[in-house]
Amino acid sequence: MAKIKTAYVCNDCGSDYAKWQGRCDDCGAWNTLSEIRLGPLSGTRTAKRQGYAGSLSAVTTLADIDLSNVPRISTGVEEFDRVLGGGLVPGSAVLIGGHPGAGKSTLLLQVLCRLAQHMKALYVTGEESLQQVAMRARRLDLPVDNLQLLSETRVETICTVAGQQKPQLMVADSIQVMHVEDIASAPGGVAQVRESAAQMIRYAKQSNTALILVGHVTKDGTLAGPKVLEHMIDCSIMLEGSDDSRFRTLRGTKNRFGAVNELGVFAMTEHGLKEVKNPSAIFLSRSDEPAAGSVVMVVWEGTRPLLVEIQALVDDSSFGNPRRLAVGLDQNRLAMLLAVLHRHGGLQVGDQDVFVNVVGGVKVVETGADLALLLSIVSSLRDRPLPHDLVVFGEVGLSGEIRPVPSGQERLYEAVKHGFRRAIVPLANAPREKPKGMDVVGVKTLADALAAI
Repeated sequence: MAKIKTAYVCNDCGSDYAKWQGRCDDCGAWNTLSEIRLGPLSGTRTAKRQGYAGSLSAVTTLADIDLSNVPRISTGVEEFDRVLGGGLVPGSAVLIGGHPGAGKSTLLLQVLCRLAQHMKALYVTGEESLQQVAMRARRLDLPVDNLQLLSETRVETICTVAGQQKPQLMVADSIQVMHVEDIASAPGGVAQVRESAAQMIRYAKQSNTALILVGHVTKDGTLAGPKVLEHMIDCSIMLEGSDDSRFRTLRGTKNRFGAVNELGVFAMTEHGLKEVKNPSAIFLSRSDEPAAGSVVMVVWEGTRPLLVEIQALVDDSSFGNPRRLAVGLDQNRLAMLLAVLHRHGGLQVGDQDVFVNVVGGVKVVETGADLALLLSIVSSLRDRPLPHDLVVFGEVGLSGEIRPVPSGQERLYEAVKHGFRRAIVPLANAPREKPKGMDVVGVKTLADALAAI
């Protein structure tokens, strides 16, 4: 009998060790190593696993490569296509993750039912029965004539069936329940997820099939499984949304075929996810009366501007250590900007609680929201409402200067379309010809911006 070997694999990064230890040397995480059993492998299977995922070809120069034969498969959903970079690429692997109930299976079922009307599509479900999938499709009133379903968790069987059916698009829901016979660990483990994804991606690239994998997320919102899973796939997408909101945001974090940080907005309805053509109108549902601490900013998400409202509340602290809380923004950057406000704006909030919130559950990662954040804090501190038709954007430096942001004119034109008539922007972003009906004020320093309001 062959001796069963064991290894210890980190659940965060996928690094393996010969014996257990408390700390992973590669990622620095503590108590993340788990024991897995390695089954005996034959020489033929080992050689096959070490092979290249795509087809082998002769050496050629970069200029001789023909790109005309790389078509895109449109999903029929413009917001989904935007995040993907224009559609699905044949032979690519897309990983879509999100919290339970976010709508991952609903969105993919809607896409596959429509695409199955004119192309071969296969939906592999490992978490739900075929009856459950059929009930959801009937409830959403989707065309159910041509979509092929398979309820299976064994990767070898899935690849065999896919090789017989030859679908152009295949969805595996989810990768955490798939398993390979040669790996002795339970489904969902590091070794099983890594090997299952590797075999399915290898099949997709060899057969030129567009593959979509559904992934779970951990408590902190990151994709579950080994970190090497994100390196193997071509595109990583996160479907986000709070439980008390009907809106969902689809954000790309990795894309080998398009821009990253693209944002798609959907609304969850009784007929499934509906794309939102004008997301700025949703995030701008403000009260009619101006309120202190509220201002609208223009952020750049991927390839389009997005108008969102930022709110700040400054209040006397009841404790010796004032609180700093940011929802939708980087909390460390909030602390840094408060120091800039004190040093270069002459306003001290060291004994005040500061709470900042981006309305609508949007997460702002760009620095163009710095100026709007500070002006909302000043408005709340002085209890003076800012004009209702004012829009603000700009990056604030540590020396108090207002630095320009990309695509300044496009942001201004987007604000004009939504009825804004005033703007405070960096001086370098102030256009020579102002948009019709808008008063644009260009500022160089934080002191100029405070004087402008």
